[in-house]
Amino acid sequence: MQIGSKIKRLRLQNGLTQEELGERTDLTKGYISQLERDLNSPSIETLFSLLEVLGTSPKEFFDESKKSEPVVFSPHDQTTYSNDELGYKIRWLIPRSNENDMEPVHITFSAKGELKQFAPSLSETFIYVLSGNVEIEIGTQVYQAEAGDAVYYSAEDQHRIYNAHDGVSELLLVATESYL
Repeated sequence: MQIGSKIKRLRLQNGLTQEELGERTDLTKGYISQLERDLNSPSIETLFSLLEVLGTSPKEFFDESKKSEPVVFSPHDQTTYSNDELGYKIRWLIPRSNENDMEPVHITFSAKGELKQFAPSLSETFIYVLSGNVEIEIGTQVYQAEAGDAVYYSAEDQHRIYNAHDGVSELLLVATESYL
């Protein structure tokens, strides 16, 4: 077991710097760094103090029976929704992606297909156009993107995506919060 990497992962999950963790446990930043790189081993007392600050128990910390989160998702794991009226199909590539920091979706537009207009949000959005040609309307600006183009924007204004191609257009969209 790599104690250091588990301590580092917990520290990062708690949004703490090495210095902040050190201050809360009366340890130095250098010592925390050595622990995380497995260059030093903590005493039992020090480990318990670290775990308390990091919000976990020794039992949870050393429990190897936890299932690791899946990394690869097959089409069987994915969910698809079609809206024939607006002319699009969305495939959520990751189950429960709306619970994560990023939400990746594959969107297929039929001719004249479009997504609804979205209200301003704190979302950041990345789009990669796989085929066809789309228009992205952000506030009063309209941007064209074709196959092979990448798009990145902050969704601080109302925004909308629609097919600007006579045929099918496809894109990969990744947003940093619940977007669709």
